[in-house]
Amino acid sequence: MNPRNPDGRRSAALAPLAVFALLAAGCGAYSTSSGRVDEALRWVNVPYLENATAEPNIEIELTDAIITALQDDNTLRVVGPEAARVELAGRVVGYKLREAFTSATGGNMQVDEYQVQISVELTMRRLDGGENVFTRKRLNGSGNFILGDGATSELTARGEAAAEIVREVLGLIVEDW
Repeated sequence: MNPRNPDGRRSAALAPLAVFALLAAGCGAYSTSSGRVDEALRWVNVPYLENATAEPNIEIELTDAIITALQDDNTLRVVGPEAARVELAGRVVGYKLREAFTSATGGNMQVDEYQVQISVELTMRRLDGGENVFTRKRLNGSGNFILGDGATSELTARGEAAAEIVREVLGLIVEDW
């Protein structure tokens, strides 16, 4: 008999809570991916996106950002075309720079902030002839930059827009399979 718990009831009541706590603590070490990635599709080739816009090099920036994110996530392995089981390909279909916020100063309208908007269409196709994972999926990203005091740059806004697109790509590929 335990002198701190003479009738043993408290131990029996706490046992399920202890098991739950151990299981919950163990879950913190896992990745955010669902683990539902088809083993046969883990090797992906990511060729440079096509650029259907007038914005130079945007396709290179986005492709590099997607590859880096896939490598950092470590669920899929980015490989060359000869080793790949799937291919993630597409094109940049939109690049817009628009006025986001304006203010009136002395009766004149002044642009204080601009927004970069980027759109891509991606297809992830199986190279074994099976059904595509997804086809012509349109993803959009945006980022703002400020003029004047506390100024940021268009390059910073492009990075924010690319980061949004990359998060969506990871969501499509890794989390939702």
